[in-house]
Amino acid sequence: MRFSLQQHLGMSALATCLALTLPLGSGVAQAEESGDSVKEWRLFIADHTQPVVRAINFETGKELGRYDLKGYAALTASASGKTVFATQSDSDIVHVIKTGIVFSDHGEHRDLDVEDAALLPVTFEGKRPFHVVPHDDHAILFYDRGGKADIIDEAALLDGKAKVRTVDTTAPHHGVAVTMGRYVLVSVPNTQSETKPDTLPPRIGLRILDREGKQVGEQATCTDLHGEATSARLAAFGCKEGILVARPGGTDGPKLEMLAYPEGFPKAYTGTLLGGKSMQFFLGNYGEDKVVLIDPDSKDAFRLVELPTRRVDFILDPANPRNAYILTEDGDLHVLDVLEGAITRKAKVTEPYSKDGHWRDPRPRLAVADGQVVISDPRHSLVRVVDAESLKETRTLAVEGQPYSIVAIGGSGASH
Repeated sequence: MRFSLQQHLGMSALATCLALTLPLGSGVAQAEESGDSVKEWRLFIADHTQPVVRAINFETGKELGRYDLKGYAALTASASGKTVFATQSDSDIVHVIKTGIVFSDHGEHRDLDVEDAALLPVTFEGKRPFHVVPHDDHAILFYDRGGKADIIDEAALLDGKAKVRTVDTTAPHHGVAVTMGRYVLVSVPNTQSETKPDTLPPRIGLRILDREGKQVGEQATCTDLHGEATSARLAAFGCKEGILVARPGGTDGPKLEMLAYPEGFPKAYTGTLLGGKSMQFFLGNYGEDKVVLIDPDSKDAFRLVELPTRRVDFILDPANPRNAYILTEDGDLHVLDVLEGAITRKAKVTEPYSKDGHWRDPRPRLAVADGQVVISDPRHSLVRVVDAESLKETRTLAVEGQPYSIVAIGGSGASH
């Protein structure tokens, strides 16, 4: 049985999807011929234990900026790539970095303006900020111990201002909030359960709030809700029962549907999700040594892929929508063909990094930049650059300390 993504798309539709992910189009091809094209890629790298983020030119390896924070940070790029959120959960603060990469769409081509990267003057403080969900022109910041989520306008940030709409999350819990049109999808904690001091209640479901913060419809069951992603117009959430999918609705709000895991699947569940940008699908973990491809519109919605060892990190390729990259604890980088639902090739890229120990121990993280897979290697103070086709290491970038969380921002466009 072939995975339903391929049945749904067909080769002509796949070609269309591939064309959509290449950001330039004929207009920029003409600009390249006339010498008016520019390309810029930047890496933003947070240290594992030191309160610092570095901006690095991907081509030269030159440090463009060093930004001192209050605590060690996890990095999340905005949907536009104009900003990076540096979330310092243990220090109760979030800083925002301007990437200096600005795309503007002109239909047949995109313009690219390159500016200096900078630490913005606006910060967000609250009790244990954790999940940051980028979406369109804003980002949603969830405070695990604050009982709230902030919807942050990116344009105001870039002007040095804070324009925020706050959403009540019922009670402190390790949750998430996602916008869908004028609605907000918010995780629901079990406020009836007894919890130990300094622990948070478990998640039991998802609810939909309207613009005024009032609940719309019934709460959906989603035990131990964790992991979210958007793809096309859909949002998905990992649950013990399956994958909860939210679809845009009419005047009465989004529609929620539970896709139960198939009966033949081993006992596990999904807690991390990624969403396809050019094709509608989701990729999630399934336990520690498997991943699952999810096509919500297919009769056979799930395709399970087994890994040789436990997964350390995984990422989708934004420029090649059928490729996903999975790093396992044995140091192998695997290429997953999302249409075939199979691992097509692999190569050794780092020393083994065991998953045993604390969840936040220093382990490699992945990014994709300019057709290359970028891998932080905190043990050796390096960032490794691997060609996405050959899986051969082409170069390394020395980074002081323990490079850990990493995001890549960039591309090419016309320059006027």
